[in-house]
Amino acid sequence: MNVIYLLDLFGVVVFAVSGTLAAGRKHLDLFGVAVLALATALGGGTIRDVVLGALPVFWVSDPTYVIAAVVASLLTFAAARWSRLPRGILPVADAFGLAIFTVIGARKAADLGASGMICVVMGLTTGVAGGMIRDVLSGEIPLILRREIYATASLCGAIVFVSLSAFFPGARANTIVAVIVILAIRLAALRWGLALPVFPPRDTREGDAG
Repeated sequence: MNVIYLLDLFGVVVFAVSGTLAAGRKHLDLFGVAVLALATALGGGTIRDVVLGALPVFWVSDPTYVIAAVVASLLTFAAARWSRLPRGILPVADAFGLAIFTVIGARKAADLGASGMICVVMGLTTGVAGGMIRDVLSGEIPLILRREIYATASLCGAIVFVSLSAFFPGARANTIVAVIVILAIRLAALRWGLALPVFPPRDTREGDAG
C-alpha cells in the first residue's frame, strides 16, 4: 500500500481525534462528536480538492477516509468515557494532523501540475482549514487568529516541501523533512510558548512616545 496514502489516512485519524477531543470539551453528544470529528478530519482536504478541481473530492472517491474518521472518533469517545486522557493531548494531536495534512495538500497540488506558490497555498489550506472549522463549530477563536505559532509552522513546512521538490523531484525524503519541520516548529511553540510579534495598539504607542 502506498506510503503517502497511509500518511493521509493517519492524518485523517489524528484530526478526527482532535475534533473529538474538542467536542468533548464542549460536552457534545455522540452525534455532535461525530460531526465535529468529520468536519475537522475532512474539511481541509475537501476545500483543497474543490479549489483544485480534483472532483469528486477524496473522501467521495474513497469512503475509507470517512470510515477511518468515524472509527477514530468512536474509539476516542469510548476511551474518554472510561479513562482520563493525558492533558495536552489535543494540541499534540492537532500538531501531527497539521504537519501531515500540510504536506499532503502541497504534494497533491504538485501532482496536479500546480505552480509552486499554489502548492504552498494548498498545503496551508489543507493543514489549517479543518482546525478552523473545528474551532468555529465549537465556539472557539480559530488557532490561526491567536498569537501562538500555528499557520506559520504550516507555511514553513509547505515552503520547505516545495523547495526540496524543485531540487529533488519525487524524493520521499521531501515529505519526511517537511513534516519534521512543521512538527518541530509547532511543538516548540507549544513547549516554550513561542509567538509572533503583535502589532501594538495605537494609543499604547502614542503613550510610550509621550
